[in-house]
Amino acid sequence: MGHDHYDENTIRDILTSVKTIALVGASPKAERPSNGVMGFLLRKGYHVIPVNPGLEGKHIHGQTVYATLADIPEPVDMIDVFRAPEYLGDVVDEALALQTRPKAIWGQLGVRDDQAAARAEAAGIQVVMDRCPAIEYPRVMR
Repeated sequence: MGHDHYDENTIRDILTSVKTIALVGASPKAERPSNGVMGFLLRKGYHVIPVNPGLEGKHIHGQTVYATLADIPEPVDMIDVFRAPEYLGDVVDEALALQTRPKAIWGQLGVRDDQAAARAEAAGIQVVMDRCPAIEYPRVMR
């Protein structure tokens, strides 16, 4: 799939089909984009699980923080990545190692790695990069 443009139906399909989202790079700081997006997704009814190794066991928006994707005790439908682009490949590797793989991996604004995306897509995982679900949701969920 090309990652310069996404069809509205593709974005809508992802946002309507996923229920549980792992948010990698979650922050408890209200001024951080990851915190705002996590709150937005929770208000829209998603089950959001924060992932941040430095905050393991703490809580963000009332949700327990896990150190890694593998530590999450339930399958996730989507991984939302708030890490620098050079870490997207590591997140894809973690996702591919999960017993139940996610339906989608979503790289936030500025997060793009076409090689990592190709590996995920070859394994049947949809990839969206350089987009924010909190921006896309109101645009496509009319």
